[in-house]
Amino acid sequence: MADPHLRFRTDDAHDEPAVTLDSFLGQSNATAVRIESGEDARALLPHLDRLSLVEVSFPKFRDGRGYSSARILREAGYTGELRAQGDVLVDQIPLMRRCGFDSFAPEAPVDEATLAASLARYDYVYQGAADLAVPVWKRRHG
Repeated sequence: MADPHLRFRTDDAHDEPAVTLDSFLGQSNATAVRIESGEDARALLPHLDRLSLVEVSFPKFRDGRGYSSARILREAGYTGELRAQGDVLVDQIPLMRRCGFDSFAPEAPVDEATLAASLARYDYVYQGAADLAVPVWKRRHG
């Protein structure tokens, strides 16, 4: 894959570098911020209207705190680009998308055919998330 970024958005990619959360909270003009693992995404809630990009760090594939950050931001109404960056594995991308990620910057290249198969693997979901997919139990029982 030539482009290391995977985007599931139709708008232009945000090209401003993301600043750290501390730097963002200390200045008034940044529109892109990076959340490191363990930082509280709720600190961004008063600033969602001016953000175009939130990049969430995944230092290790087994560190799931970024999933919570994504869901917190999406459920609070954030509509800008939400990028998972770091040790992002192809089989995690469908779940990350359900939590609200719409952009990915994995450290290792992702095979397009494997990604397509991963995204198409399941027709139904079993729990609610930040996306609009209706859980299978709700389809059955209303």
